[in-house]
Amino acid sequence: MTGGIIEGIVIFTLATFLGVELINRVPPTLHTPLMSGSNAISGITIVGALVVAGGGFGWISVVFGVGAVILAMMNVVGGYAVTDRMLQMFRRTEKR
Repeated sequence: MTGGIIEGIVIFTLATFLGVELINRVPPTLHTPLMSGSNAISGITIVGALVVAGGGFGWISVVFGVGAVILAMMNVVGGYAVTDRMLQMFRRTEKR
């Protein structure tokens, strides 16, 4: 059982370092489009959080699952709102 926990911690740590390095190498002009594309990944996070919340693993998994669903939904909605504002900058305005 402890092998699974240690493997999980190692994978989490490596993924954190990899994510920081990847984001630091992206030019600032591409951060908003990159965030727009990552909204699909946040949708997958919502599915995983729903599985944890409804998996019947105990009350603590329900609490963390519901919290994860709320935070992931905030991330998705905020990402789409920022993307919509970004796309509004490129819309043509009619001159009257």
